Amino acid sequence: MSVLKEFRDFAVKGNVIDLAVGVIIGGAFGKIVDSLVNDIVMPVISTLLGGHIDFTNLFLVLGNVPDGVPRTFDALKKAGIPIFAYGNFITISINFILLAFVIFQMVKVVNRVRLMDAPPSPPEPSEPEDTILLREIRDSLKK
Repeated sequence: MSVLKEFRDFAVKGNVIDLAVGVIIGGAFGKIVDSLVNDIVMPVISTLLGGHIDFTNLFLVLGNVPDGVPRTFDALKKAGIPIFAYGNFITISINFILLAFVIFQMVKVVNRVRLMDAPPSPPEPSEPEDTILLREIRDSLKK
């Protein structure tokens, strides 16, 4: 029975619960960032680059394409033809950069709020008067 008690104590610890909440929120946040990249940022970037560019469909065919197979990403993937899908890498890289930037901004805001909510630091204790007098005596004796 002690193993069950130890497991229960472990599972309901604050750190484990905090981690579980963080993972769940992180998963949901990842979906938001994916939507931000795919639905907002990528269309703007493709427009700025002069057309309807979809980075996920940028690829190089590394094998022979049999007759009758269209030269589209999905069709080549289904046919098992090796392709170098660099567009997908570009999309995932942009996604990572945006995610890192948003998290950086969130941490900055949280740190500012913590500094505003933190109690003021106690003033540094002033030196006792006897210490000041002893220093003055020492300095005058050196002269």
